[in-house]
Amino acid sequence: MADRIKLGMVGGGNDAFIGGVHRIASRIDDRFELVAGALSSTPEKSQASGAALGLARVYDDYKQMAQREARRKDGIDAVSIVTPNHVHYAAAREFLKRGIHVICDKPLTSTLADAKKLVKAAEDSEALFILTHNYTGYPMVRQAREMISNGDIGTIRVVQVEYPQDWLTVEQDFKQAEWRTDPARSGAGGSTGDIGTHAFNLACFVTGLEVDSLAADLEAFVPGRQVDDNGHVMLRFDGGAKGMLWCSQVAPGNENALRIRVYGDKGGLEWAQEDPNYLWHTPFGEPKRLITRNGGGAGDAAARVSRIPPGHPEGYLEGFANIYTEAATAIAAVKAGEPVPSEVIYPTIHDGLKGVQFVSACVKSSARNAAWVKLDH
Repeated sequence: MADRIKLGMVGGGNDAFIGGVHRIASRIDDRFELVAGALSSTPEKSQASGAALGLARVYDDYKQMAQREARRKDGIDAVSIVTPNHVHYAAAREFLKRGIHVICDKPLTSTLADAKKLVKAAEDSEALFILTHNYTGYPMVRQAREMISNGDIGTIRVVQVEYPQDWLTVEQDFKQAEWRTDPARSGAGGSTGDIGTHAFNLACFVTGLEVDSLAADLEAFVPGRQVDDNGHVMLRFDGGAKGMLWCSQVAPGNENALRIRVYGDKGGLEWAQEDPNYLWHTPFGEPKRLITRNGGGAGDAAARVSRIPPGHPEGYLEGFANIYTEAATAIAAVKAGEPVPSEVIYPTIHDGLKGVQFVSACVKSSARNAAWVKLDH
């Protein structure tokens, strides 16, 4: 118990989906203990949610929580921020300025201006900032990243990434749909901010490439919707590689069909989130090869984030947990005055900034009839 990292949570109350996911992920490897929370937008809801979770310390809002926890000798070491996007900046800033480590859901913020200010706040703080792009925690994603870094597919030429869903095909009025389609809370991007940022981050994480410019055609197909629900984006990477990104929440028959294909001059790789334990590798001129999680051909990068033998499903919650466990290892190192181990990988504040830059560039490009726009580096 003494070795667990004391965790607080902002958001994630009784009627929130992602808060429960974060709580499960934080406990899978038993590295965190949730001890405090400001769990909802009103004091009454926050107290009710805290009581349901059995928390001893429940606060009316995140400012009160940050102030009081920072003064306690047994105060939280880290906070998870799992609110709608427009709250991320202000909440994270309160904890960063008090030296409390931040684990924040994506996208980083709802506006580019807030993202830049939050980067400055993180750089001025001694605390770590971890962004939960959870798909970077999947073993076969780490495997693909390692193989590309090792030159197994040669010089990258083409990157194709997509993330289609269907749950917003018609107008929805429940909480998760309500705030995600409200530009005041989600930001200017709809599907681009909610799932396009995942696809964008995955493409950059796996390949190690940076996007220089893009051309985006965004659409809100559902009448009256104020943010995009479908996006087609062409990408130009530094170094000459070209890419295509499709994100959609109006594609019937798709649940969470995140997929990436990367092609180089020596071969290609393909991975699909809904079948996450398999990575296809095709050396040019040879038959396709299947690499399985914890199976033959899987390397060290995948092995260190795999828990169970091959052939057993391991996916969303475990991938999420890997981000939390990487965060725990980094936080423990900082608390001990030691460097963060070099093998520890997690999305940073700068990855978050790139995601918001991506959304901003997509919106700007689409408004200009899909003109090419450079990312605001």
